[in-house]
Amino acid sequence: LHLQPVNCGKGAAIRQALSMSTGDVVIVQDADLEYDPADWRQLLEPIVDGRADACFGSRFLGGPHRVLYFWHSVGNKLLTMYSNMLTNLNLTDMETCYKAMRGDLARAVILPKLRSDRFGFEPEVTARLAQAKARIFEVQISYSGRTYAEGKKIGWRDGIAAFWHITRFHFGR
Repeated sequence: LHLQPVNCGKGAAIRQALSMSTGDVVIVQDADLEYDPADWRQLLEPIVDGRADACFGSRFLGGPHRVLYFWHSVGNKLLTMYSNMLTNLNLTDMETCYKAMRGDLARAVILPKLRSDRFGFEPEVTARLAQAKARIFEVQISYSGRTYAEGKKIGWRDGIAAFWHITRFHFGR
């Protein structure tokens, strides 16, 4: 357990966690309860079977999900499409919280290059995995999104920043 002295953002917390990890597989799990840990089995399967180096959980492959904001889904699809154009991947949900990867890959290849302190982690780790030629799988997950009244904080400024991060991590390597 490591407690950050101040909130430095999601990316900074994940960098710290990866540096402390020792397992064969690492999974990113947000604490906001929108993602169900019962889906870990699906995330782990392609990695444990040796078919994948990383596995993303997709909220858009037909799993049960709470129906919420139309414009959030449009923004997510645009961000995923732009990321796919630059990485030459065909993900359905680049912005998903659920990203699992081999521990050795996370520590040796991904961790040394991670720079994002906030939500830029999502496009950055996607770009880093694509640059490393990692075998990426995507699996269906359940999702129970929150409303703003329930504590959701992401907004349109985060979407604009994500376009910047996708561009930066593709061209800036």
